[in-house]
Amino acid sequence: MPNASDDLFTREDPIFANKELLEINHLPGEGRIVGRDDEISSLATAVNPAIFGQSPSNVLIYGKTGTGKSLCAKYVSQRLVETAEEEGVKATFAYVDCAQDTTETQAVQTIADSVNETAVTGIKVPDKGLSTSTYYKRLWRILDSLYDVVLIILDEIDKLSDDDILMQLSRAGEAGKIAGCKLGVIGISNKIQYKDRMDERVKSSLCEREFVFPPYDANQLRDIMDARSDAFRDGVLDPSTIPRAAALAAREHGDARKAIDILRYAGEIAQSMGASTVRENFVTQARQRAETDRFRELIRGSTPHSRYVLQALAILSLSNQQQDGFRTSRVYEVYENICRQQGSDSLSLRRVRDLLKEHAFLDIIEQSKHSGGSAEGSYTKHQLLEDPDVVKDVLTENTDT
Repeated sequence: MPNASDDLFTREDPIFANKELLEINHLPGEGRIVGRDDEISSLATAVNPAIFGQSPSNVLIYGKTGTGKSLCAKYVSQRLVETAEEEGVKATFAYVDCAQDTTETQAVQTIADSVNETAVTGIKVPDKGLSTSTYYKRLWRILDSLYDVVLIILDEIDKLSDDDILMQLSRAGEAGKIAGCKLGVIGISNKIQYKDRMDERVKSSLCEREFVFPPYDANQLRDIMDARSDAFRDGVLDPSTIPRAAALAAREHGDARKAIDILRYAGEIAQSMGASTVRENFVTQARQRAETDRFRELIRGSTPHSRYVLQALAILSLSNQQQDGFRTSRVYEVYENICRQQGSDSLSLRRVRDLLKEHAFLDIIEQSKHSGGSAEGSYTKHQLLEDPDVVKDVLTENTDT
């Protein structure tokens, strides 16, 4: 009797040769970082003193999502560790995703755990259970006993609940917390106005050097995807597929992550359809799927009323496509209608305002303040940053399940 699994699984992938190259968290080699030579060079200059065991400059990097900020920061830090070793300097770097580790305690625990070598230091860094001050004390001991220089990358720094860890890290040497180790901080933010809300003392010590990463243009996006085209088997990509994906991504956002996502999804669509090539017409379908999956991930775990508020904004956006944003009172009216249709009691206007602020924090919507003069006073307008069709589809799908 033949093995049933023979027909169930494909042993050889006809489309992808090395799909890992199209994963967002994949750190490409030097030759694959495209369109960021100037930024890499500037960042390397800022941290260059570290290879001689001296204090690197603290750096703040701004730029929209998918402009290569994290990629370049990790790459430069990795190269610094290697070069410092050649100079006889013991260096390392720690990476913190502040969207995940939002509190001071979580962030300092992540740093201490990632740079620790328990077998050498004898210091344990448990996941939880210690006070923030104890985590700091252990971190300072680890740094002084193991390293000459340490770089700490705080990605999405604007997601931190407060500036306390920035104060501690940027002033650790000056305050005598560490004696032998030099510390440098690379802060990364998607919000260029982030610095405006920083504590003045933190700003003076953290913002020694600032860099802005612009969005990628169509040529750079094409080069980025070309550099990863060996993720596919030879001859599988139609010549027009990458240029089409690059043009689409450049026109909409200049986001390399989304562009790579689109390319990966186009390959998966070809796979599912049994096509022998990844054709240009798969790119449009892939773009819709990439946007849908990304938005679905953004709202995963959100409450029903959080979704009703977004649904209200999507409905308004689709029925008033020329309008750039809607007042809170208008969003609330539509939200109340949705609640009635769902058989649910609506929340207060104040609570809905809070939900809208949460969505703005996640960059799902954009809020802007306006003045209506003495007659109306000031008011806030809310505008979806996501495709309203995608938002409506995903939220309807959530209501159905």
